[in-house]
Amino acid sequence: MLVIGVTSFGGPEALAAHEVPDPHPGPGEVRIRVRAAAVSPTDTVLRAGGQPLGEQRPPYVPGMDAAGTVDEVGEGSAWRVGDAVMAIALPRGEHGGAYAELLVAPDDSIARIPANTDFATASTLPMNGLTALQILEELDLQPEQTLAVTGAAGTLGNYVVELAKHQGLIVVADAADRDLELVESLGADHVVARGDDVAERIREFFPEGVDALVDAAVLNEKAAPAVRDGGRFATVRHWDGNPGRDITVHRISVPREYRSGHKLEILRRWVEEGVLTLRVAGVLPAAEAAEAHRRLESGGVRGRLVLSF
Repeated sequence: MLVIGVTSFGGPEALAAHEVPDPHPGPGEVRIRVRAAAVSPTDTVLRAGGQPLGEQRPPYVPGMDAAGTVDEVGEGSAWRVGDAVMAIALPRGEHGGAYAELLVAPDDSIARIPANTDFATASTLPMNGLTALQILEELDLQPEQTLAVTGAAGTLGNYVVELAKHQGLIVVADAADRDLELVESLGADHVVARGDDVAERIREFFPEGVDALVDAAVLNEKAAPAVRDGGRFATVRHWDGNPGRDITVHRISVPREYRSGHKLEILRRWVEEGVLTLRVAGVLPAAEAAEAHRRLESGGVRGRLVLSF
């Protein structure tokens, strides 16, 4: 089968097509004929050599989101050939990343794609949707408590804002001028200008600080002052700083959700009910993965770029 990966780490040009043996599912697993794989910042980190890969051998295949059809089932699988599914993939795991024509996945790592959604659109949901769910579960806020979201215009930020409003939270989110309409459409109660001084702007609305903050923009110590004493701070890039003031730092790790198919089902339902909005920034052939990475790293992409197989 064809995969898109790297044999040596580097810039987007390091990505290339490689032929590898076809995988086959074991008991309780399926093989997915991938139709679409979303491109995320995590993929660019792997490509550049920023993730430990243990004993894996090249080519190293990025991609944590896939959608396609089941084309082979292992013994005891509950799925059927022809089922249209979306999946979270682990590039550092046994079955590798999603930039592949064929992806093996455990039964409980996949879910049906949302109704009236194509493969490209469905592929934008698993990884960031599960990350957003984990964040809100970890923060464990109650309705009417306050949540700040940095990087709200990005895909993860989109999902966090929409799910937080669905849970009845009061949300303050950041946005550049060009993203103001988008972030307001997510339902944020207050929108502040993005930037290194975002904490000061958040405190203009909440002088004592917010109950919790989701740092999707990876501002780290620049964002932490927005949180009240004894509040909570969610980091998605494993910030190991200490903001003090009895603030609890929650280090979010989506690989823990690899076998959270039941949560993918919840996300699917919320898309169908209009709670979550999926956005595709563009679809490129898998052979143009390098161009997709260039566009993503140049900034300003809203929604997910998707590779088609």
